[in-house]
Amino acid sequence: MINEKNDISGNDVGFGTGPTVNNRRMLNKDGSSNVNRKGLPFFRTSDTYNSLITMSWRKFIGIVFTGYLIINAFFATVYLTIGVENLHGIQGVNKVGHFFDAFFFSAQTVSTVGYGHIYPVGILTSSVAAFESMLGLLAFALATGLLYGRFSRPYAKIIYSNKILVSPYQNGTGLMFRMANYRRNQLIELEVQLLLSLNVEEAGKKVRKFLNLELERSRIQLLTLSWTVVHPVVKESPIYGLNLEDLKKGNAEFLVMIKAFDDTFSQTVHSRTSYHHGEIVWGAKFVPVFAPDEKGILTLDLGLLDVYREIN
Repeated sequence: MINEKNDISGNDVGFGTGPTVNNRRMLNKDGSSNVNRKGLPFFRTSDTYNSLITMSWRKFIGIVFTGYLIINAFFATVYLTIGVENLHGIQGVNKVGHFFDAFFFSAQTVSTVGYGHIYPVGILTSSVAAFESMLGLLAFALATGLLYGRFSRPYAKIIYSNKILVSPYQNGTGLMFRMANYRRNQLIELEVQLLLSLNVEEAGKKVRKFLNLELERSRIQLLTLSWTVVHPVVKESPIYGLNLEDLKKGNAEFLVMIKAFDDTFSQTVHSRTSYHHGEIVWGAKFVPVFAPDEKGILTLDLGLLDVYREIN
C-alpha cells in the first residue's frame, strides 16, 4: 500500500489520470512527451519554425542539402525545357552533359556567385535566372536565420545517469540518480522536482497517481561538478515498504523536472528525463566522478557518471 500523503493527482501535471499500459513510459529519456497527436493538418506552417530549430543537426542539414539539390534540379529542368541554346557556354555533348551544365549554372545563379562562363540569352531565360537569384537571396537569408536561431536558442545540456539506484543512505535507504552539466557554461539556481507516476486501483478500477517525492535537497546555487539527487525512503515516503516487484506491477516511472538559470544567455532553461521501473537498480552505489589531481585541482570525469557498484 503506497503512502499517498504527497499525492498531487488533483493538480493536473499534463498526463491525465488514465493508467499506462504495455509498460509504456510517459516521458522519454530525452525529455520529450511520449504522446501521439492526431487530427492535425499535414502542413502546419505555425509549427515549421519550431520544428526546424529543435530537430537534430543531422536532420536539419539533410533537409537543407536536399532542398538545395531539388531547387537546382528543378531550375536546371526549366532551363533545358526553354532550350539549351539559350544558355551560352554550355559544353556538354549530350542530354546528361547539358543537364549538369544547367544544374551548375543554377547553383551559381541561386547563390549569386555567377562565374560567367555560362550565361542566359533571351528574355525568358534571363527572367527565370533573375527570379532564381531573388529566390536564392531569400532562401539563404532564411537558412541563415534558422542557423542563428539554432545556435542562439538557450537550452540546458544536462546529462543524467542511465540508472536510478536504491542505495544505503544514512540509517536507511535512498532513491538516487546523478546529473552533470555537459557544457562549460555556468548553471545557477538549479531546482529539481521528482515525481512518481504509478498505476493504482481505486473503486475497482485502475487510475494513474502522481506522487511528489521529497528530496534531501531540491535546490543548489551552482552546478560545477555532478549532483546526486536523493529521495530518502523514510516512513513518510510514498514508496516506503515497496519493492521492485510492486513498482513493476504499478508500471512505475520517475519523472525528473529541472529548472536552472543559464549565466551565458541570462535566461531560465529547463531539462527533463524519466526513469522507468526497468531502470531501477536495487542495492547499488555510484562510484565517485571527481577527485583532485596531482596539483589539487578537482577533475570531473563524465565517463563515470553512469558507473555504479553493487553492494553485497
